[in-house]
Amino acid sequence: MPNAPDKGTYLVLFAALSFIEGIVLVATPALIRDFSPQLGRATAMGYWTMGPVIGSLVVTVVTSSTLSFAGWQDELRYSGWAGLAVFVLALVGLRELSPRLRDQIMVSLRDRALVEARAKGTQPETAAAGHWRQMLRPDIVGSATAVSLFLLLYFGAVGNFVVYFSATFGYSEQRTNGLANWYWAANAVALVVAGLLSDKLRVRKPFMLAGALGSIAVTTLFALHATEPHTGYYTFAALFVAIGVLTGVAYAPWMASFTETVEKRNPAATATGLAVWGWIIRAVVAVSTAFVPVVVTSATPLVEHGAQVKAASVQAAPALAVVDAHPRLFAELQKYPANAVPPALAAQAAREVGPEGLATVRKAQPQLALLQRYGAQVKSAADQGPGQWRTWWLICVAGQLVFLPFVFVMAGRWSPRKARDEALEHQRAVDRELAALTEKTD
Repeated sequence: MPNAPDKGTYLVLFAALSFIEGIVLVATPALIRDFSPQLGRATAMGYWTMGPVIGSLVVTVVTSSTLSFAGWQDELRYSGWAGLAVFVLALVGLRELSPRLRDQIMVSLRDRALVEARAKGTQPETAAAGHWRQMLRPDIVGSATAVSLFLLLYFGAVGNFVVYFSATFGYSEQRTNGLANWYWAANAVALVVAGLLSDKLRVRKPFMLAGALGSIAVTTLFALHATEPHTGYYTFAALFVAIGVLTGVAYAPWMASFTETVEKRNPAATATGLAVWGWIIRAVVAVSTAFVPVVVTSATPLVEHGAQVKAASVQAAPALAVVDAHPRLFAELQKYPANAVPPALAAQAAREVGPEGLATVRKAQPQLALLQRYGAQVKSAADQGPGQWRTWWLICVAGQLVFLPFVFVMAGRWSPRKARDEALEHQRAVDRELAALTEKTD
């Protein structure tokens, strides 16, 4: 990709990379599910979700440290070498269960003996029938859509924070990446802690509901600060820490509950269920990315011409001072080409402005022309931008609100006591079945 000679080649290479990413997105959580019993699932999924989160953290740390001397091509090369190293680790270290084992539900590690005994009589081809029909159900498709909308702010953090903070608050790329580090670090820690607590209490839904409600409240506060240009760096850092923690509290238990919801339909179709989730989340990313410029119309002129206009304003400041001091004179001068100014008007300019002033303005003509062409457009975009970004962040809040009702349709208990009683009853049933299988064997 760093050596792509044109946009078309870059697009083809990026599409190929995204195809591979789609495979990994489905296969890796399916492997996590295969090797984690339900009572440890939230912790396992928390660790898995740390992958993209810590990846984002590493990206912001690396870019913050290297953008002063490295270009975008170098950043892609760093990514390529990192991907190659992970590939070697995966090639050597990944393992996979047999279909007879992974097509069963394992609630706790104590189920292992029973699962292995059952596997001797399982017919995987029978369990594999009709996967897509079983997975395209409201509880699976609805929850996958809901969590994708819940993560709109996360997608915004990945794709738009640099544009937002540079355009609205004048932050450099390094400063914005440093700010995003607060979000990624808090989110990574919260994913694991929430997973551990969810597994300890044996419930998912209270965490999902509490995390979502808290995230809605704090994201709303963040949106309201979008039109306040004097908001401090550490105010945003505190908001991002809170959002990162609350998102982690909701998401790790959600991943566990989603795989358990899929297992209720058919444990042999776990990868298919995760494929439904993966497809929906990528579709939401694509649609939301396309709609950001529609809602935030100021983003395009600021990205394309904002830096040029800012630099031209600095370089042409002395010339602008001269022009602003004699607005009528220069309005008349602009009506004529430089080599066709009437003698009387040229003499007037020489008297009022002086040779040095005219030389200053003449020297800054390229910058003045750029300001004349794009200055008003960029100024209008800068004025409208904060309000438009606030609208987009409030759309992210609306996506989080959509998440709430789907918490109630997913698998799992609300009460830790009832969940504990259910686990004990399950274990007694496992012991009885294992004893019966042992007697048959004897």
